[in-house]
Amino acid sequence: MSDHHAHHHPPIPVDDPARQSGEIIRSRIGDRTPRLAMILGSGLGGFAERLENPVQIPYADLPGFPIPTVSGHGGTLYCGTIAGQDVIALQGRQHAYEGHGFAGLKTMIRTQKRLGVDTLLVTCAAGSLNPDAGPGSVMAIRDHINLSGQNPLVGPNDDAWGDRFVPLAGAWDPDTRTALIEAASDVGEPITTGVYAWWLGPAFETPAEIQLLARLGANAVGMSSVPDCIIARHCGLRVVGLAAITNLAEGMSPVPISHDQTLAGAKLAGDRLQRIVTRFLERFDG
Repeated sequence: MSDHHAHHHPPIPVDDPARQSGEIIRSRIGDRTPRLAMILGSGLGGFAERLENPVQIPYADLPGFPIPTVSGHGGTLYCGTIAGQDVIALQGRQHAYEGHGFAGLKTMIRTQKRLGVDTLLVTCAAGSLNPDAGPGSVMAIRDHINLSGQNPLVGPNDDAWGDRFVPLAGAWDPDTRTALIEAASDVGEPITTGVYAWWLGPAFETPAEIQLLARLGANAVGMSSVPDCIIARHCGLRVVGLAAITNLAEGMSPVPISHDQTLAGAKLAGDRLQRIVTRFLERFDG
């Protein structure tokens, strides 16, 4: 999947925070060899507690890592075992609406690349634009629409990590997504696939904006995940995504939308998502 890495890239500078954080993590996890890293979205942090023999590292110990500011988002890196696989679980991510830019998210993702991870599993909470996929359901991300007007790669290119122009065809890896869908089938959990629209936030969308998104072909909407995917593709990681549907989008349901409702819906979808991911990891061979 890292075919665009055929180009020559300069070495990663010694003072690069992803290189420094990678060295700290490596010193604490010893000879574990995680191939998969998961970013745990709103209300989905419970997955980290299922890891066996976890090493826990606060983001505060890792140079350049984001310090999450939103309630419901942790700030801890876990490295542990599930289904016989060493995995990294990143509990807490930085969102563009926090106003700190993308440096923390870049460091967090590039550190995984540095550690030898090849697959990034992005999870998130999302609102559904499909009335048949309501709260508690799970959607595998097939593609995305970036409506934020922002891109984490704006600015000088980090040549050591990737190329200036990043193709995003197949950015959400089809083969890995198929394996996730098969894992869901194995454990009897219904799963849909669809297009995730990135909305900057922090305000939820208006009903008119939701109608616009639906007409553009979006199946779910949320405030994360797309910059994660872009950064990961830039540095040659394979990306797969699962959205925990926490609510029907604004204007589609009489229930008012709130962050509390998001967390409640994430709990319901999160249990399903954990079963799907655990089965996926049992089958995962990178």
